[in-house]
Amino acid sequence: MFPMTIGEPWMWASFIAFIVCMLALDLFVFGGRKAHRVSPREALSWVIAWSGLALAFAALLWWYLNDTFGAQVAQRKTLEFLTGYLIEQSLSIDNMFVFVMIFGYFAVPPELQRRVLLYGVLGAIVMRTLMIFAGVWLVSQFAWLLYVFGAFLMITGIKMLIFADQQPDLAKNPILRWLRSHLRVTDGFHGERFFVVLNGVRWATPMFLVMVLIEASDLVFAVDSIPAIFAVTTDPFIVFTSNIFAIMGLRALYFLLADMAERFHLLKYGLAIVLVFIGGKMLVMPWFHVPIQWSLALVAGIILASVLLSLFLGREKRQGLAKDKQRDPGAAK
Repeated sequence: MFPMTIGEPWMWASFIAFIVCMLALDLFVFGGRKAHRVSPREALSWVIAWSGLALAFAALLWWYLNDTFGAQVAQRKTLEFLTGYLIEQSLSIDNMFVFVMIFGYFAVPPELQRRVLLYGVLGAIVMRTLMIFAGVWLVSQFAWLLYVFGAFLMITGIKMLIFADQQPDLAKNPILRWLRSHLRVTDGFHGERFFVVLNGVRWATPMFLVMVLIEASDLVFAVDSIPAIFAVTTDPFIVFTSNIFAIMGLRALYFLLADMAERFHLLKYGLAIVLVFIGGKMLVMPWFHVPIQWSLALVAGIILASVLLSLFLGREKRQGLAKDKQRDPGAAK
């Protein structure tokens, strides 16, 4: 039999201590509190580092479980972690597109983006933790909620497919409109500060509005991603660790891909298909069990195919525009 959770108290304590140490290193050693522009090379280094740490964690998890519970449990739980991590990392990419839109709308300078994203990571960790434990408890008490989650994910995925090309109008965002109607907001940025005092009066800066919208987007995406991983496992330790690894790597992924977001225009369709697949998997569980290996392969295949198609079709479009420009230089103006 598989244990309900493989998370021993020392495992939870060790993992939380590891995350706290990494956040402290980011803040006090690697300049997380200082405004600076993150170069593609620095971002790539962090993406590789966090991906490597996730794989190293999976290897350690397999090694421990193989000695403690046997090869069958070790294989299943490790695959659950890897599949959950891939799903959460994939869905986090959609969050990245929202970050690009928010920073672009407020014209946030690149050197001021790093710190607000760090606060976004901290907020996401807190929100995901609360939602994970609430979700695990609810599923343990009301198993039929898994089917509700499945239907919700399918509806969300279908809506994403239909409205993938539509960009939301931030000017009409109710949160932003409420903030602007209830706060004094400065016209420009004041470094990374969220509030300033001018002539004895406290003002919010646009950076505070950015932070609120970042946190709100984290909450919205948590509502999608937490039910998604329940299609893979309800083990709270696996759900928690896979989510946190994905969140910790999101900021570096943003800085790596933000300037190239438009090149991956088909990725939203891929993410929508992933949500439909995961929701469908949850709905057919009583009649057909989709093996973890199949889930991992299908999710990876869908994401990879959408990325490759985006790059291929984007290159075809650029080549077509170049040929049109050569034939009629005035047409490209």
